[in-house]
Amino acid sequence: MFADLLRQSGSDPLIVDLVPGGTDPVRWLVADITDPDPASAEAITRADLVLLAVHEQVALKAVGPVTDLMRPGAVLADTLSVKTRMAAELEARAIDIQHVGLNPMFAPAAGMPGRPVAAVVTRDGPGVTALLGLVERWGGRLVRCTPEQHDRTTAASQALTHAMILSFGLALPKLGVDVEQLTATAPPPHLTLLALLARVLDGSPEVYEEIQRVNPYANAARQALADGLRAFTSVVDDGEQGLDATFEDLRRLMGTGLGEHQKRCREVVRIIHQTGGGDTNQ
Repeated sequence: MFADLLRQSGSDPLIVDLVPGGTDPVRWLVADITDPDPASAEAITRADLVLLAVHEQVALKAVGPVTDLMRPGAVLADTLSVKTRMAAELEARAIDIQHVGLNPMFAPAAGMPGRPVAAVVTRDGPGVTALLGLVERWGGRLVRCTPEQHDRTTAASQALTHAMILSFGLALPKLGVDVEQLTATAPPPHLTLLALLARVLDGSPEVYEEIQRVNPYANAARQALADGLRAFTSVVDDGEQGLDATFEDLRRLMGTGLGEHQKRCREVVRIIHQTGGGDTNQ
């Protein structure tokens, strides 16, 4: 995605990967970014921007070899889902290299216009400013944060969300129900959860595993999910009064954005209802 966007903006990107890229119009070089050969080393030395769009283990291993080759004033960027470890790795090295961590909060196939891109600037400079300006011109909605803010937020927005969706999927076979029959009879909320499960299953297990394993706050998010389910079970056992209090607490949690989220949900339900999703009142 970034290579295509950079090419469309007038740059001449080169993708370095372990496998060839086929017929892509962007130039490709088969090499190991963690152990640059002469051709990739020369490309890194000449580059204004090096973007590490790889798994965290690879990115951390590549930081030393790559920054040793980069010229002063060049920009190192990454697309990691977790930022604190990369920030710590960069703190003591490459003082002449600017760095920004980008996390597009969407699947690349969805496209960038109108979508949030988390931006963690660990070493600012004109190159970082230029790159962030490009992201905005591509239609990305920049959300600036510190490494810790990023990882705490994504533990809730990604690790917690993915854990909830996959746990929902793991619960279904324990109920002895047929998914096809569920789909035929389910109200929109359930169809929405099935759709979210299908969306996750269309992705890469390695990416989801990395988010759960590497984010230092992900375990707390999963624990909070388990605690929330236990608390809900207790509320149900307490009867209607307990659930009334829970609803009030959660309405306060949603704050002034409650109405906007309800409006967004009505639109989702309307779309599902139009495609045969059942009773919109459930």
